[in-house]
Amino acid sequence: AEPQPITEVDIFISTQRIKVLNADSQETMIDHALRTISYIADIGNIVVLMARRRLPHCDSQENVEVSDPSQDSKHQRKMICHVFESEDAQMIAQSIGQAFSVAYQEFLRANGINPEDLSQMEYSDLLSTQDMYNEDLVHFSRSENCKDVFIEKVKGEILGVVIVESGWGSILPTVIIANMMHAGPAERSGKVNIGDQIMSVNGTSLIGLPLSTCQSIIKGLKDQSQIKLNIVRCPPVTTVLIRRPDVRYQLGFSVQNGIICSLMRGGIAERGGVRVGHRIIEINSQSVVATPHEKIVQILSKAVGQIHMKTMPGAMYRLLTAQEQPLYI
Repeated sequence: AEPQPITEVDIFISTQRIKVLNADSQETMIDHALRTISYIADIGNIVVLMARRRLPHCDSQENVEVSDPSQDSKHQRKMICHVFESEDAQMIAQSIGQAFSVAYQEFLRANGINPEDLSQMEYSDLLSTQDMYNEDLVHFSRSENCKDVFIEKVKGEILGVVIVESGWGSILPTVIIANMMHAGPAERSGKVNIGDQIMSVNGTSLIGLPLSTCQSIIKGLKDQSQIKLNIVRCPPVTTVLIRRPDVRYQLGFSVQNGIICSLMRGGIAERGGVRVGHRIIEINSQSVVATPHEKIVQILSKAVGQIHMKTMPGAMYRLLTAQEQPLYI
């Protein structure tokens, strides 16, 4: 809501990083490693670029992603959004996409894989033969899975839940119940479970709202004695199916220490149900919970055919494994 300064800039794109320089002074204003870019889109003359930035210290959990659960708060990250205006917006977005593609080819060669030339047309043809695989499509369409529940509580009492984002790539982006306070109103009711997605609270839709806004809405119910939640009952683990006929076809997502940190729009991973911010639990029935980052990358880079994965929101995983203390609302 605040007016932002507008500056003319030069953008430099490589397979290693994206740098933005002040057009007059050539001073570096933005410098992101390519692997930290999570989202890129062109909308008319606008380019939207989102990246993960490491924070030296962070007291707030809002919009923070921890790439390595074993690390403390000094290794937390948050999302940064940059907006550019240019008549060449489409070309800029395409150039960043090409940088990812070239970087992926270099990655394959560095790992002993010699990919054949793969044109964008071939990739598009592959996508046209693939249906969207997302268990949510079937799950959400079943009326028995969507219901209104009423939770009774004492005025002044919190609901007693921890909520996290469902993750970019969800069919309905909303919040998920990740933990419940022992003997709190939510747990006492017996009507909600960990993994349930909250569609609305007292008639207010939470779909598409930022996590902080959803938290504020629920905190605002503290003085009410009855709360109506519209929920979709979901298991805490999401099933993903990626169809990859050959290693020449990039999966279309990046992973850091088990956490999915970026997703290519329209790629085979998005079609398979992959979600940003989720932690990979299994790959083809093999647990990767305690697997080093390099090994996970190696498994994914060589996986072909039908790739089955199980994932869950990274924040939920850290709560369930007691790596973070729950902050109930």
